[in-house]
Amino acid sequence: MKKTAARTALTLALSLAFAQGAHAQLSDDTVRIGLLLDMSSLYADITGPGSVAAAQLAIDDFGGKVLGKNIQLVYADHQNKADIAANKAREWYDRDKVDAILDVAASGPALAVAPIAKEKNRIAVFSGPGSVRLTNDACTAVTVHYAYDTFALANSTARAVVANGGDSWFFLTADYTFGSTLEKDATDVISANGGKVLGAVRHPLNASDFSSFLLRAQSSGAKVVGLANAGGDTINAIKGAHEFQLTANGKQRLAGLLVYINDIHTLGLDAAKGMLLTTGFYWDRNDETRKWARRFFEKTRKMPNMSQAGLYSSVLHYLNAVKAAGSDETAAVMSRMKQTPVNDVFAQNGRIREDGRMVHDMYLYEVKKPSESRYPWDYYKQVAVIPADKAFQPLAQSTCPLVKK
Repeated sequence: MKKTAARTALTLALSLAFAQGAHAQLSDDTVRIGLLLDMSSLYADITGPGSVAAAQLAIDDFGGKVLGKNIQLVYADHQNKADIAANKAREWYDRDKVDAILDVAASGPALAVAPIAKEKNRIAVFSGPGSVRLTNDACTAVTVHYAYDTFALANSTARAVVANGGDSWFFLTADYTFGSTLEKDATDVISANGGKVLGAVRHPLNASDFSSFLLRAQSSGAKVVGLANAGGDTINAIKGAHEFQLTANGKQRLAGLLVYINDIHTLGLDAAKGMLLTTGFYWDRNDETRKWARRFFEKTRKMPNMSQAGLYSSVLHYLNAVKAAGSDETAAVMSRMKQTPVNDVFAQNGRIREDGRMVHDMYLYEVKKPSESRYPWDYYKQVAVIPADKAFQPLAQSTCPLVKK
C-alpha cells in the first residue's frame, strides 16, 4: 500500500510538473520588449538613452531570462512624430514579433500606438506620455498608462498654487495634444477652487524664442504663468522668464505643470528656485530610491526622472506578469498585471485600474534655492504627498468604455 501510494504521489507530481511546463509557453521562445522613444528631439533628455538604460536595468534585475527564455530589448527613435511611431509599432508587432511596446514618449505618438496595440492584441504600457485621454476615450483593454498624466499634474500643482494665493493664471501652452489637455485639466482645477484664467497663448513645439509669449503673459497681469509644456520647451520658457525678470518683482510666479529633474539640472537652481511641481518620483526621497538612482547614474551620468523610473517599474511589472502567467499571451499577462500590486522603487501599493490607469502616490515639491542645495542633484524639498486616490482622476469620472458605470 505504501509503495502504491508513493507511486501515485510521484505520478501526480510529475503530471503537475508536466502541466505547468506545458503551460509555460513563450511565442518564439523569446520575450521581446520594444521601446518607442524620442532620441533626437526635444524630449531626448527625459526619455532617450536614459529610458534604454532604465529598461535594461529592469531586465538585468529580473535575471535576464523569464521562464528560462531570453528577454530581448529593442528601441527606436520616433522623432516625436505620431506617424513614425505608428509605423514602427505595426512593423514590430507584425514582422518582428514584439510582445509589448513600452514608454512611447509624448502623447501624440502614444495616441497613435494605442489603437494599433488594440488591433493587434498586443500590450502597450505608457510611461513617457501625459494625455489623460489614454485612460478616457482612447483607453483599450491592452494598454496601461503608468507614470503620470495631465490630470494628476494639474490636480496637484494647480490646486496647491491656488491655495497659496495664485488665483489668476495665464498659460503658455505647447500647441499639440499634451499641451492643450494639460491646460484644460489645470483650468478645471483652477476654476473649481475659485481661481480664474485670464488668457493663454499657444506656442509651436520645440520653440526657441519665447519673448513674445512671455510679454503677453506679463501684460496679462496674472499672478501665475502656467507652463503647459515639457522638455526643451519648458527649459526655454523658464530661461526666457528669468531673462525677462518675470518673477523678479514678486507679482508673478511660474508654475511648471510638467517639470523633470533634467530640466532643473539644465536650468540651474537660480533660474528655477521657488517653483512648485508635481512628480511621481524623486531620486532623493528615501534610501531605496537613492540606492537605485546611483546605479542608474553609473550608467548615464544623470539622475533618473519620473518617466525613466516609471519605465523601470513597468518593465519589471510586465516581466513578473509573464512569469506568473507562464506565458506571454496578451490576455493572460494583462490579467496578471491588473491583479498584482506594484511595489518597487517607483511605487508602493500601486495598482492598475480597469481603465488602464496605474494609480499611485504623487509628490508635490518646491525647487530649492541655491543656498539650500547640499550636493549635486539635490534640487527639491517635499511639500506634500498626494495619495493615489486624490491624485488621479476618479474612476467614476472616466469616459473609458471599459469602465462599468
